[in-house]
Amino acid sequence: MLSFMPRSALVTLLAIAFVSGAVAAWSAGPGSGSAEAEPQGIHKIQHVVVIMMENRSFDEYFGTYPGADGLPRDSEGKFTVCLPDARTTHCRSPYHDRSNDNAGARHDMIAANLAINHGAMDGFVRVSQETPRQCEPVGDPKCLPTAPPDVMGYHNGKDLPNYWKYARNFVLQDHMFSPVNSWSLPSHLYMVSGWSALCSRRDDPMSCRNEPSPGGPLVARLHLQNRLNFAWTDITDLLHVHQVSWRYYARPTTPYIWNTLPYSSDVRLNHQLGNIQPLTNFYRDARRGRLPHVSWVILRHTDHPPELISKGQTAVTTAINTVMRSPNWKSSAIFLAWDDWGGFYDHVKPPVVDGNGYGLRVPALVISPYAKKGYVDHQTLSFDAYLKFIEDDFLGGDRLDPKTDGRPDPRPDVRENAATLGDIGRDFNFHQAPRKPMLLPRHPKTDLITTFIPGHTNKPPNPP
Repeated sequence: MLSFMPRSALVTLLAIAFVSGAVAAWSAGPGSGSAEAEPQGIHKIQHVVVIMMENRSFDEYFGTYPGADGLPRDSEGKFTVCLPDARTTHCRSPYHDRSNDNAGARHDMIAANLAINHGAMDGFVRVSQETPRQCEPVGDPKCLPTAPPDVMGYHNGKDLPNYWKYARNFVLQDHMFSPVNSWSLPSHLYMVSGWSALCSRRDDPMSCRNEPSPGGPLVARLHLQNRLNFAWTDITDLLHVHQVSWRYYARPTTPYIWNTLPYSSDVRLNHQLGNIQPLTNFYRDARRGRLPHVSWVILRHTDHPPELISKGQTAVTTAINTVMRSPNWKSSAIFLAWDDWGGFYDHVKPPVVDGNGYGLRVPALVISPYAKKGYVDHQTLSFDAYLKFIEDDFLGGDRLDPKTDGRPDPRPDVRENAATLGDIGRDFNFHQAPRKPMLLPRHPKTDLITTFIPGHTNKPPNPP
């Protein structure tokens, strides 16, 4: 029949067939076989969305969540921990903190080691009282270095209704550890590369040397001089090689400590700087059903103390609702986590996998139409597990391994292969029908009370 068609009609038909096939193949995704093949198992996830928030410990947000490894209690429900208080003759126990604005405490590697105290987990109050909070020159404009210690406070489901609803209806991970025993910058570096380092020569990964707590005047000066260069291999290079789409969504004003990819040699040399996009494009791409295979999202409100918790919860809910309304929802997995503990108390001693980490526990959730319902995942995890999931889903199991990735660097280990690291794939049931969206109110009713607003004269109260 085609031989009798006008030439213009035949060309149009073939063009439509080509485009349709291309769209079908892209939708099926890497590793799924032919365009007609239905993705199986982990490959049903064609859109991984990592939303990274800031500076909260697991016990602060989910320490009283039923079934989770939360704040230690006795048989009568009374807390069994009480940390030394150098300023009084008393100790400090966990208390319900209804404050919408928290202060937290210093949270670099020095502070982490003092708080962990060789596994005793009893130095959090001491750090908040005796160590200046070290307000970062970027990303921390509302820092409260003199605020009364509130690191033993916790929030419950009435304070954080949407976070707890996500936990009850999807997956809560109660042993998610920050990948590095330090602060935001190295955590964000680990999130995209599995390592934290500083490099002495531009674009030379072999000039990079392990640095688990980069910061201070040196890094700030390198940034101001436009000489900050993360030259070692990150996951975007493997995504580029495998032709897997990715984007990093953040506001143009997002500081480099939360947006490291503009300084990545891989991103620049692969001509992919255009994949770093304004946050507004995330909402546009989701609404249009054009999310990439892998995306990282840094929201306008990140929960970074003393920002109002309610603002962070609204920002997260808005982002998740947008994905749930998207044509991409049925093939998406949202990984929501907080980058470090922010100085807040957590009772679980972090496992040691190398000289860099793990760091302290942070809240983490998996939200997907294939996520198990109301499941508490007790596996030992870190952000390395996100990389592992992406590699298994889209890259055929290729790892950020300097022996195999074609771009050697001197990283101390391949974190995705750590024996202690769990598998996020266990948080899914790929045999179930895709679950419908669970849209939540952007401004839910909470029991939070705003006690301090930066720029006003009122001060935060002393905790019990």
